[in-house]
Amino acid sequence: MSHPLIQSIWLLPIYTLIGAALSVIWFPGITRRTGPRPAGYINALMSFLAFAHASAALFYAWDNPAVDFTVPWLQVANLDLSIPFHIDPIALTACTVITGLNFLAQVFAIGYLELDWGWARFFSLLAFFEAGMNFLVLNDSLFFGYIALELLTLGTYLLLGLWFNQSLVITGARDAFLTKRVGDLFLLMGVVALLPIAGTWNYTELAIWAETANVDPKVMTLLGLALLAGPMGKCAQFPLHLWLDEAMEGPVPGTILRNSLVVQVGAWVLVKLQPVLALSPTVLNFAIFIGALTAVGGSLIAIAQIDIKRTLSYPTSVLMGCVFIAVGTGNIQAALLLSVSHALGMALMVMSSSAVVWNSVTQDVTQLGGLFSRRPISALSYAVGALGVVAMPPFGGFWAMLQLVEGLRITHPWLAVLVIAVNAMLAFGFTRVFCQVFLGQTTKFTERSPEVHYWMILPMMVVMGLVIHLPLVLSAADVLPNWVEISKDNAVILAWSTLSGIGLAAVIYLSPTISKPVKLPSQSLQDLFAYDFYTPQLYRNTIIGFVAISSKLLSSFDRIGIDGVGNFFGFATLFSGQSLKYSTSGQSQFYMLTIVLGLVGIGLWLCYPLLNVG
Repeated sequence: MSHPLIQSIWLLPIYTLIGAALSVIWFPGITRRTGPRPAGYINALMSFLAFAHASAALFYAWDNPAVDFTVPWLQVANLDLSIPFHIDPIALTACTVITGLNFLAQVFAIGYLELDWGWARFFSLLAFFEAGMNFLVLNDSLFFGYIALELLTLGTYLLLGLWFNQSLVITGARDAFLTKRVGDLFLLMGVVALLPIAGTWNYTELAIWAETANVDPKVMTLLGLALLAGPMGKCAQFPLHLWLDEAMEGPVPGTILRNSLVVQVGAWVLVKLQPVLALSPTVLNFAIFIGALTAVGGSLIAIAQIDIKRTLSYPTSVLMGCVFIAVGTGNIQAALLLSVSHALGMALMVMSSSAVVWNSVTQDVTQLGGLFSRRPISALSYAVGALGVVAMPPFGGFWAMLQLVEGLRITHPWLAVLVIAVNAMLAFGFTRVFCQVFLGQTTKFTERSPEVHYWMILPMMVVMGLVIHLPLVLSAADVLPNWVEISKDNAVILAWSTLSGIGLAAVIYLSPTISKPVKLPSQSLQDLFAYDFYTPQLYRNTIIGFVAISSKLLSSFDRIGIDGVGNFFGFATLFSGQSLKYSTSGQSQFYMLTIVLGLVGIGLWLCYPLLNVG
């Protein structure tokens, strides 16, 4: 019999939903009397309770077998939609990370949004996000997982559009919603088509079914590609990647969750579906291709960004591309290690960059500089977060990348080389931003830029400690690869790739002999990176252009054709009514004349075929 904390873990999403419901009370009526701050405090408290529950359940579930149980939801006639839960240490670890980071993000938001009056909406949406992610991780059903993904898509739209009086915010929220809907639509097709083939939606049962499944390869290829489209949109993979960059227009504290955790839900579904996707080698190769393309392209584009917030959007897609490569090659442990190290490291970097944005005049990294002496905590947070993401020993990102390269060096050596090159470019990009923002000479924009206050410092310090101690935690959990068994050559090459990227960026951006801003020898090549490989223009000229032209044609047809016919009959009725009113004079001879003319007209119409016979 499992511990009551594990049996009641299905209540985890309820905590934050209660906080969200209580937040609504403070908006907008009571806010006028109490202010918006109680809404934030209530949600932070409920997130902390969820974190405490998840942490305690993880303690009792560690080194114990998984627990499976169902919670009734809808039972009508022969339809039974009970919610299956599969509780194991991996799922509880994910819930602990989700609840812990959301609690810290809310503490950070208390300081960041100090003067904002939209607390109730913002904190309730963060609670909505946390509930959706916990439900997605805990339930063992693709059907309910799809419902959770849809709720998270809606939450993304609402959270990005929090400041709805800004045009760029509305555009970013709209594009994020529509781009995700593309992947969700294909995923829905795959979810519906999978049930009659496999007979179940449960991940555990799907894995067992996939071991002996005998399905037409063409059917599995189409089905696998449909199932893969959903994670592609959630993880911001090419060509469904632009939404993450535009989403930077939303509230910065929400970016902490979006760039560290929300993108991970697609990776979680991808990992769960890996046994089904493995039934088609074409699907796995496609996942590897998309991941490699996004990793290489995103790392190059990230180097060309000058907005401090957008310098972190493409690296997120890059790391998720590495997760796609890991899943495509069957290296699930590397995918999970990449997810954990990326979540913590990226959350810390977003907090640091958000602290810079909070009390700086500009977000342009080329106009910043010399902030290390004024903002040491923010600078150290960014540096530690970056080291936790890239392959720098002994941080978690190093072990994740090493696990991935170890799995690729024999079966896919060219992919191992690609991952090493991507790691070097990531290190170069992060160091570039660090040098431009925190090192070098101060500018007129950074002469008066003090460190942020304790509400924002505290979560940065906590996450910094988590990033630093992550390898110790993973080692205690016996998750890291054995140092004796790994290839020392791969470890050295990975470490040197990181050091090479850091050193090259430091030489370029700290050397006084190199003119700033740095430009490539070819302007066309620099524009190619700066304008995201012209992907937005490609969208406008293809999909968006096609939709725009089709919409105009349909609008013209509706206006001229459909509306024209309706307007014609309306005009004819109006004209005939206006004409007939003059015959209403009260004199019987006019009525008789109208009747006779009508009868003559009807007679001529009936006799018309006889008149044409001759």
